[in-house]
Amino acid sequence: MDYPEGNQALAKLRATFPDSIIEVKEFRRDITVTIKKEALLSIMQFLRDDEELRFNYLASISGVDYLKIEGVENRFAVVYHLYSFKNNCRLAIKTFVTEGSLDIDSVYPLWKTADWQEREIYDLFGIIFKGHPALKRVFLPEDYEGHPLRKDYSLEGRGERSRFDYEEG
Repeated sequence: MDYPEGNQALAKLRATFPDSIIEVKEFRRDITVTIKKEALLSIMQFLRDDEELRFNYLASISGVDYLKIEGVENRFAVVYHLYSFKNNCRLAIKTFVTEGSLDIDSVYPLWKTADWQEREIYDLFGIIFKGHPALKRVFLPEDYEGHPLRKDYSLEGRGERSRFDYEEG
């Protein structure tokens, strides 16, 4: 596995979690580390709490649907974008969930800012964040069926607009 030279975070991750790292990619000096989902909380806590690294800012969490993308084994990914103020350094951590098991550990216990971001991914992709204190829909009604950011969701919707009870103003 090739790691960009001189990257302290990658060297420490490789030394501490050698069996949990699946892949490392660098694109335009941005580094993405793909990990096994079972190691997510351990790795994230390590990156946050390590005195030399201090990735103490969770900038964003993104859901990705890889439906019909060749070479991708699992359909959904969750990508965490971290930043270290101490080192002025960014790092993305990616992990996959399978269509048959759409659950992943919540990082809310580590970063409270994960609250709405995980709820948004749950609402629009259907990925379930285990341990989240209030995992419920953010944009859509609780009884709404489907997840609109999935690539197999109809572009015209599924008749939802005619079922919404709203007043024109």
